Amino acid sequence: MCHPIALTRVAMEFEVLPESGEQAAQVLCHATAETVGPTGVEMEALTAVQVALLTIYDMCKAVDRGMTITDVKLLEKHGGKSGSFVAGA
Repeated sequence: MCHPIALTRVAMEFEVLPESGEQAAQVLCHATAETVGPTGVEMEALTAVQVALLTIYDMCKAVDRGMTITDVKLLEKHGGKSGSFVAGA
């Protein structure tokens, strides 16, 4: 994906939230990436989310070219030089 490292697991999860009043439908995407190597793989997970959402945009652009991709962020990370990180902790 982003770096040439041996990934031992990659998982993608999607959730579609329907329209609600003024708010358009939303697609939530979570990526999990793991390796046994001495590095974190947060860049691989972030890249996976962006590519997945760009793919959804490409498939749906005929319906709505005004779609936006927002709030892509790291939620949790363990390992690598900088250790563990949990958003909001």
